[in-house]
Amino acid sequence: MKGIIIFKGKYGATRQYAEWLGKELALPVFTPENYRTEDLIGCDFVIIGSSVYIGKLQIKDWIQNHMPGLLAKKTFLFVVSGTPPEDRKTLETYLQASVPFQMRKKSQVYFLPGKLVYQNLSWSDKFMLRMGAMLTKDKKIKKQMLTDYNGVKKENLDVLVKDIKSYTGRVSKPVLQL
Repeated sequence: MKGIIIFKGKYGATRQYAEWLGKELALPVFTPENYRTEDLIGCDFVIIGSSVYIGKLQIKDWIQNHMPGLLAKKTFLFVVSGTPPEDRKTLETYLQASVPFQMRKKSQVYFLPGKLVYQNLSWSDKFMLRMGAMLTKDKKIKKQMLTDYNGVKKENLDVLVKDIKSYTGRVSKPVLQL
């Protein structure tokens, strides 16, 4: 089975996950800017990765522009954000704001932890983060919002990789030892 990975991120976490997936599954990796429509035509499945920025998926416009082709494919979607994976309610709102219902319904979705390196943020992103922290009443959450973290780990992809290998029939079988 043939597949591709298309991702869009802002500060590198989504790119890292996409590159790890590409290497693990021997699949080509594209951004929306270097993707061509013909890259999707011969595929059986598509892996789409996106970071969340101001409550929306970065790859939102690309998904909406390619809906007819995507609806004809098996789709795996991974979403990278600073929101903890156990906060499903918030994570689901990101999907609802960015991915049309028919696409959400047919996609397998995986929420992955991201990272924050405050010094690497643009001036405007630092400003928005500080404003959001100022509006937060909970002191613990406020502190967390302004503290660097890095939840990007290759093992976060284990379930996604297993599901893709199961779908494609590439499940590795144990070698019998005599």
